[in-house]
Amino acid sequence: MAFHIVLVEPEIPANTGNISRTCAATGTHLHLVRPLGFDTDDKTLKRAGLDYWHSVKIDYHDSFAEVMAAYPDSRFFFASTKASQRYSDFTFQDGDFLVFGKETKGLPEELLRQHPETLIRLPMSDAVRSLNLSNSVAIILYEGLRQTGFVGLE
Repeated sequence: MAFHIVLVEPEIPANTGNISRTCAATGTHLHLVRPLGFDTDDKTLKRAGLDYWHSVKIDYHDSFAEVMAAYPDSRFFFASTKASQRYSDFTFQDGDFLVFGKETKGLPEELLRQHPETLIRLPMSDAVRSLNLSNSVAIILYEGLRQTGFVGLE
């Protein structure tokens, strides 16, 4: 098994490319939910992912509901600056889905309302609205990997 990263309507190709590289390095399954704010053959996307694209298990979905339907027995955690609980307050398990929204708006309000018990946030000062998406993914993913003993990683 592996962790899953879900990007709901990502907008910036460099962020998605960086996240794909993190997924390749950790054996994490990447899910991209359309619409994407870029073309998948975008040079910036490819450059940020370097030559690791062949090592990324990536699936494309037309909606977030499609992701949940494909994995009905899985646990989903939703990253949001609006969450009250810190990501470090949760115990993650191998196979969990970590869900992130678009860079400019985050996750849709409807998703946040539907999943209040699994909303997670990164603590930060009020000097900024949010962290960079690829940094947020890496921080939360590596906490999950730490909690599960970095299985399969050297």
